[in-house]
Amino acid sequence: MAQVAFIGLGVMGFPMAGHLAAAGHDVCVYNRTQAKAEHWCTRHAGRHAQTPAEAARNADFVFTCVGNDDDLLEVTAGIDGALHGMSAGAVLIDHTTASADVARKLADLAQEKGVAFLDAPVSGGQAGAENGCLSVMLGGEEDIYRKVGPVIDCYAASHRLLGPVGSGQLAKMVNQIAIAGLVQGLSEAVHFVKQAGLDGEAVFDVIQHGAAGSWQMVNRHKTMLSDEYDFGFAVDWMRKDLNIALSEARRNGARLPVTALVDQFYADVQAEGGGRLDTSSLLKRLEKGR
Repeated sequence: MAQVAFIGLGVMGFPMAGHLAAAGHDVCVYNRTQAKAEHWCTRHAGRHAQTPAEAARNADFVFTCVGNDDDLLEVTAGIDGALHGMSAGAVLIDHTTASADVARKLADLAQEKGVAFLDAPVSGGQAGAENGCLSVMLGGEEDIYRKVGPVIDCYAASHRLLGPVGSGQLAKMVNQIAIAGLVQGLSEAVHFVKQAGLDGEAVFDVIQHGAAGSWQMVNRHKTMLSDEYDFGFAVDWMRKDLNIALSEARRNGARLPVTALVDQFYADVQAEGGGRLDTSSLLKRLEKGR
């Protein structure tokens, strides 16, 4: 069992840290909103700290799961950031969906402190975090990955090292690129079902087992048919992720016409006040004749 710090108790981090505690690790958590950290301690065995540095002190592994590049740098390298409390030989593992550039920058900062680093964005959504069956994409050194892998097993169904630092973030961009097109396609399919007067439940019950099937179809078609979008991964966060991918594509020369188009569709949803709706709310745009 390891001494672990977990920084960032959002919809993903809260249950992930809980799985670590349930596995018997000695967990100290930090969250910018202290009330959430206190609430976590009422649900799980562990303690909370007043700063990231305090949480990271004496930890073998420090996990971060925050909003974006700026948030990540603040909780790791900023005043009272985790790196100021970590001991040489410890490992910093970042689960934030962020840019590959910030992953490389953070690896350099960690190295200056004698700390190892892995970028490790996740996929699987809130349900995956709660059920301990996330997919984790990692970048970094093989020996560090082997050391951290058994701890990640606490909340992951699968994880894989994909290359040097930054590779995990690049792989997460691939994940979001693929999802963008899938959700738009599913939204159009649900819209067509309604317009055609078909029994949507029956149609998707059949086709989800064929070539058109996907995680999105299996997990979202019922709520989309019911016009329910108050759960899951929010449009605001998806746009953040797609902008990271589109920026990287401009740098490496990849052509992402569908991704760019779907990003603009999400901008329409935001403009209608739907930034906190689930990403499947692309359907609402179609139903408004957009």
